Amino acid sequence: MDSEEYSESDSSYEDISDESDSDEDTLDAARNWCRIDQENLAPPPPRFPFSGNPGLNTRMDGSSPIEFFCIFFDDDIVGYIASETNRYAEDFIEKNDLTPSSRVQKWKDVDSSEIRVFLGIIILQGIVQKPLQKWYWSQRPLLSTPYLKQLMSEKRFSIIMKFLHFTNNDTIDLETHPQPGLRKVYEVYDAINRKFKSSYVPERDVSVDESLLLYKGRLGCKQYLPKKRARFGIKFYQLCESSSGYIWNSLIYTGKDMPLWNESPKYKSTTNIVMTLLEDLIDKGYCVTLDNFYTSPELAELLLSHRTDVYGTLRPNRIGVPEEIKKGTLKKGEIIGFQKGKICVMKYMDKKPICILSTVHNTVIVEQDKKRKKTHGKSERIVSKKPQAIIDYNLTMGGVDKADHCLSYYPTVRNQQKKYYLKIFRQILNQSVWNSFVLYKKNGDTISHLDFRLQLVEELAKIYGESKHSSQNTTSSDRLNGRHFPSHIQPTQKKKAPTKICIVCSQKFNEKGQRVRKESRYQCAQCNVTLCVTPCFEKYHTVENF
Repeated sequence: MDSEEYSESDSSYEDISDESDSDEDTLDAARNWCRIDQENLAPPPPRFPFSGNPGLNTRMDGSSPIEFFCIFFDDDIVGYIASETNRYAEDFIEKNDLTPSSRVQKWKDVDSSEIRVFLGIIILQGIVQKPLQKWYWSQRPLLSTPYLKQLMSEKRFSIIMKFLHFTNNDTIDLETHPQPGLRKVYEVYDAINRKFKSSYVPERDVSVDESLLLYKGRLGCKQYLPKKRARFGIKFYQLCESSSGYIWNSLIYTGKDMPLWNESPKYKSTTNIVMTLLEDLIDKGYCVTLDNFYTSPELAELLLSHRTDVYGTLRPNRIGVPEEIKKGTLKKGEIIGFQKGKICVMKYMDKKPICILSTVHNTVIVEQDKKRKKTHGKSERIVSKKPQAIIDYNLTMGGVDKADHCLSYYPTVRNQQKKYYLKIFRQILNQSVWNSFVLYKKNGDTISHLDFRLQLVEELAKIYGESKHSSQNTTSSDRLNGRHFPSHIQPTQKKKAPTKICIVCSQKFNEKGQRVRKESRYQCAQCNVTLCVTPCFEKYHTVENF
């Protein structure tokens, strides 16, 4: 039920502190809980006027999935990831005593285009799910994924994943870091989270809930939530738009170092979490829906002081809740309520007692949608009655659950991932794809979530895969038209006649599906590749799309 808009004539609901001193009795009564007369209900408190301007803050010149995805993973972020990955690889090679045959010795720097293709492969793996990552490159017909092989080899993907990094380890200062528990991924997490907020203004109704990212490794901030499917893992506190599930803001639980809003020492942790998530939306007339983990009279009064409405389920043992709510017994279908200013607390007996706190509802009970129940083959109409506050709660509380539910269909996080910061990054990537899809639909395009992801992968591969391929073959015309002569590979201190794997032969597979490993003493010095004299040398320099 949409309550009437707030007006100045309704100020008695909002701020009783402006009353004159001559009316102390009325003032004291308003500061205390008053029992609601169910037979003579007053209208529900009006909502604060809404001053937000919902919609995209980013002007979109086109309407392709990749353009919306690049709102979050723009050139700056992707370039930063490529730079830190290269830095970490160089440090690793320099600080470790590697054998000459180590694959790490053959590391080549990544660029932004290759990182985007790499991200596309991760997104594709969430659609085409396989138990083991190596199966994506399997030659067995039952498991083969030919398209993925065209984008990147298994060795290249694995080594990029090995060195994927998001910060400079040498410059981390735990004493000054804003969230030391996330130091390995904080820069990327914080940048994308800020883009979630700056790119879109949510509608009036938002919800706050927690989400759990499965992780069973050793981590100080790992949480146990028995009601969540994952049960063990990294906890995200999220604020989502109720209608669409757009993830507008999030906090990752890391214990005492979790950054909270500037007035946090005055209040309890649950109040601080909600205020931190809402910090950029307060004083604008928003209405937030919460579950009983967060809802309290303390939080409601604080939000009202910032012209923000709230409703949600309530634990009856919260400080400030009337004793009758805590101890009162009711029959099924009965309700009791108490009012204090704009805050209404009610207890309704359904199959079990349900407590609700709201600043925009009264205790009115309404008929819900009529249901049909089949008995002995005949349909019987049943009328369900519930408080309007509970009906509205069920409609607006599901923002976070909707996002989690949709993300669970196409998980980019793999259970085998041992590094916690890579798990967090994969989850942030998945959230970015989801938010891109929500904005894509709000822009007027009609497409399913699955088709959006498929198109996004195709566009990443087409635009940046071809760009990478051409960058690797910038001298393609020289390769085909230039003057090339075979020469021996230069001897080394250990080998007088060294050999290397032929680049042409290595593109072939044997009957067992294994890549052919054939070595040669010859190379093309101009192209800097190893080749068999015949027929590989000729093939490499005459086939255009080799």
